[in-house]
Amino acid sequence: MAKIAFILLCHKDPDAIIKQAERLTAVGDVMSIHFDARAKPEDFQKIRDALGDNPNVTFARTRIKCGWGEWSLVQATLYAVEAAVDAFPRATNFYMLSGDCMAIKSAEYVHEFLDRRDCDYIESVDYFDSDWIKTGIKEERLTYRHFFNERMHKRLFYTSMNVQRRLGLKRDVPHDLQMMIGSQWWCLRRRTIEWILEFTKQRRDVMRFFRTTWIPDETFFQTLVRHLVPENEIENRTLTFLMFTDYGMPVTFYNDHYDLLLGQDFLFARKISAEADELKRRLGRLYATEGVEFKVSNEGRSLFKFLTGRGRIGRRFATRFWETESTFGRERELMIVVCKKWHVAKRLLSGIRQVTNVPAIEYLFNEESTELPDLGGIQSTLGKRTRHRRALMRMLFDYYDTDQLIICLDPSNVELMQDFNADRSATRILDVECVFDDDYLVGHAKRVGLAGEQTSPETLDRLLPTIRNDMIYERDHIRAAGFEYLYRIRQTASPEENTKPLADFLAIAPDKAHAIAQTPHLFTD
Repeated sequence: MAKIAFILLCHKDPDAIIKQAERLTAVGDVMSIHFDARAKPEDFQKIRDALGDNPNVTFARTRIKCGWGEWSLVQATLYAVEAAVDAFPRATNFYMLSGDCMAIKSAEYVHEFLDRRDCDYIESVDYFDSDWIKTGIKEERLTYRHFFNERMHKRLFYTSMNVQRRLGLKRDVPHDLQMMIGSQWWCLRRRTIEWILEFTKQRRDVMRFFRTTWIPDETFFQTLVRHLVPENEIENRTLTFLMFTDYGMPVTFYNDHYDLLLGQDFLFARKISAEADELKRRLGRLYATEGVEFKVSNEGRSLFKFLTGRGRIGRRFATRFWETESTFGRERELMIVVCKKWHVAKRLLSGIRQVTNVPAIEYLFNEESTELPDLGGIQSTLGKRTRHRRALMRMLFDYYDTDQLIICLDPSNVELMQDFNADRSATRILDVECVFDDDYLVGHAKRVGLAGEQTSPETLDRLLPTIRNDMIYERDHIRAAGFEYLYRIRQTASPEENTKPLADFLAIAPDKAHAIAQTPHLFTD
């Protein structure tokens, strides 16, 4: 069975560190601690006094002052790793943790998970070809030498980099290494750790290089593991669940996140709030429990993105100048069918096609797979279609050689409706109002990744009102937009009641509109 040596980097809250060490070593695992030398000496002494007699705990022989983004974080990790390798010869796996991490599975589950496959778990993607770095400098992290901390000495940091740029002091990365990047929270086998330590002794050139790179904790181990370990023995992922906000800050978990955390396909999570006493108590008790079955749904990140995005109204892309100046043509008519249940709108379009000769296109701004003619590549991706929406619509009018065109949009696309409505052409909108029962909302949550097959009923009970309110909000947003030609048909209305709005929307005779309103199983789920 796997025996884990936890590598703990911490700098505060000695009481929490003591509890964390006692909890993780109580089941037979071990821990090596590096406590930041910047912290209060009395805090470190408190930890030493509490854990000094614990045979499953050791400490880095050298303590150094650590700074975010600096080499010191990697060096502190190496000191803790060296202490663990020497003190615990029976340790099979080395798991990197911070003081803000906690297990979100039982020890029994964690050990069985690591026993399933003989491999290293580390997120590691190509530094230059991936989009792992979202903002800020990228290549410059490596190709220039960084002697100042960007957070503490921003002016000196960028002055130094700009001076090197002007003097042509750009350097190459070590020629035999493929630079990789990824999360600093890894779990590596003993053999891999021993290879890394040996590499650090032999390759002083590589060590000198990384000592002056910026944020090396995201590149050092990630690069060396890929260099030393066969690819088929690396699982390209972290076992620690963490999320970031739109501003690049880590998401903090609180007492009400217990069920969400247990449902994720990870072993640990960070950051747990220092004030989340109830969450810590429940997770701590869970770790020592045996026979627990975990229902992994793994919807955490998509759920967070959904919930934090509610209420943010705005356009992601500014309108391009060639779009604002373009028009479909005064003589043309664009008819937009708006419906949250896409299958209902598609059935409605099928009925319209049988009665009229107007070209009708399904969710072209929502579904990548929507069938479209070849328009020179502008139709190839959803991103291109949205950015060049007016140009795309004008080309579709021309392709079908028509002055009338019908498309479908999801209710969330209000900005597209407003843009099309502002065109000099005539725009009419048909809002198809459907009934959303709980079964449909559950299915919707699973289809869009907000829930999984194993999501607990309790989590769904809390999620469904948010989804329902979101759909109501979208409908109200459309009404509040003040569209002049807005028509509505309802699932709760009879075909006779839906005939007039259909006739007005399509500008057709009532008998034809009634035939469309009677489309078989129009609103059936």
